[in-house]
Amino acid sequence: MTDQDPGLQPLRRALLSVSDKSGLVELAEALAERGIELLSTGGTAKALRDAGLDVMDVSEVTRFPEMMDGRVKTLHPKVHGGLLALRNDDGHVASMLEHDIPAIDLLVVNLYPFEATVAKGADYDTCIENIDIGGPAMIRAAAKNHAFVNVVTDVEDYAGLLAELEENGARTTYAFRQRLALTAYSRTAAYDAAVSGWMAGALEDPAPRRRAFAGELAQTLRYGENPHQSAAFYRDGSSRPGVATARQLQGKELSYNNINDTDAAFELVSEFRPEDGPAVAIIKHANPCGVARGATLAEAYGRAFDCDRTSAFGGIIALNGALDVATAEEISKIFTEVIIAPGADDAAVELLAKKKNLRLLLTDGLADPAAPGVAWRQVSGGLLVQDRDSGRITAEDLKVVTRRAPSDQELKDLLFAWTVAKHVKSNAIVYVKDGATVGVGAGQMSRVDSSTIAALKARRMAEEVGLSETPAKGSVVASDAFFPFADGLLAAAEAGATAVIQPGGSMRDDEVIAAADEAGLAMVLTGMRHFRH
Repeated sequence: MTDQDPGLQPLRRALLSVSDKSGLVELAEALAERGIELLSTGGTAKALRDAGLDVMDVSEVTRFPEMMDGRVKTLHPKVHGGLLALRNDDGHVASMLEHDIPAIDLLVVNLYPFEATVAKGADYDTCIENIDIGGPAMIRAAAKNHAFVNVVTDVEDYAGLLAELEENGARTTYAFRQRLALTAYSRTAAYDAAVSGWMAGALEDPAPRRRAFAGELAQTLRYGENPHQSAAFYRDGSSRPGVATARQLQGKELSYNNINDTDAAFELVSEFRPEDGPAVAIIKHANPCGVARGATLAEAYGRAFDCDRTSAFGGIIALNGALDVATAEEISKIFTEVIIAPGADDAAVELLAKKKNLRLLLTDGLADPAAPGVAWRQVSGGLLVQDRDSGRITAEDLKVVTRRAPSDQELKDLLFAWTVAKHVKSNAIVYVKDGATVGVGAGQMSRVDSSTIAALKARRMAEEVGLSETPAKGSVVASDAFFPFADGLLAAAEAGATAVIQPGGSMRDDEVIAAADEAGLAMVLTGMRHFRH
């Protein structure tokens, strides 16, 4: 509340002009029943008349026709004066009387579907035509004058408006109008952010002078990373398959950490296209604890689980194909927080329904790892913005720098390990054998420490699975960035790795290559690194 609370304000006249006509007629009927005069424009007015409602065209008020294919219809003093006039200001009231400006007490506007037009891949001119001008101008005017005017921009707020009118005798409280104004300004800000972001992309400008990001509330969260932190989850309006667009079939609400880890899991598993075979990724604390291919999803899951059975408990599981009942049976043997997959068969859904705390998310597709996009994060006093890491390496991109070239199987495993390493917190070391991770070292300040941890994980895997020796023997190893010294490489060789993939580019590349030759390793360079902080 402010010091000048104008209190309850009556509604006598409403202007309705909407692109999304969901619930429009029902809202207008309820307003008309309360004696509220209806003004409208174009297609909205037609929809109301077709429903048998009395409605006055805005052009009758302005005495100016719509023109230029509807580009100019509400940009007029009789509209904006009716929205902006202060009802308790004698000068404003006198101006309204002098110029025959009717007061508008309620504005219901939702904007041209610009974001949806962009998401459909429309061409430049079509996107431009779907930039709303009159709508945002009216919304901002009404929101500024929320002391007297109600502004509704979302269909989901219709019910709340009618409940407010019912409770207060066709009047609204100042607190209610304040909340509507907040929603309205947030909507226009998000709309402008969508337009400016699209235009930066269309002009291929990676660093426009000003940058805006916006989202729509998907859910409030119980807390953030820790219980003392409040949090919420917002969708950015893109259609990229993933945690933000998935359907949740069962389980309690996702937590902040669930959402973060599920995103990491699905982005990783999306690297493995279904046509190349089933793949499964298990994530814990945003890092992979097991990733594998298999002849079936069940086999891929089992191989991923074997990499680190301890860490997999309470983890997030992502699949690159539809969840089947055989895989669901295996997953259900331990506690799992979230399963995310492009689909699921009925038998799998029925089986998992018994696990009340397990969240099952279906995405109806995989994310495209090569698609362009923007990633950002907050730092004190600013934002860091960069392209999404969509870099990919094929066998043809690799440069063999050792006397021995990798075998065909080593080459397959090297590319697999490189793909996984892209999704491991740096410094990242990943051991892979026969299309499955067998040791992952993540997030260490020293690359040699990551190598040591990954080798330790491989030895633990041998103990858990019952192998006679560490699976790192005969494996390949990936490093997300170059080896600054030979020690990290030698640690991999000591663990039993036979081939290495790394970006190269160190001042000591020659020394590292010589060490690889001396150890009998095959080594390939990618020329690309994958830091992930």
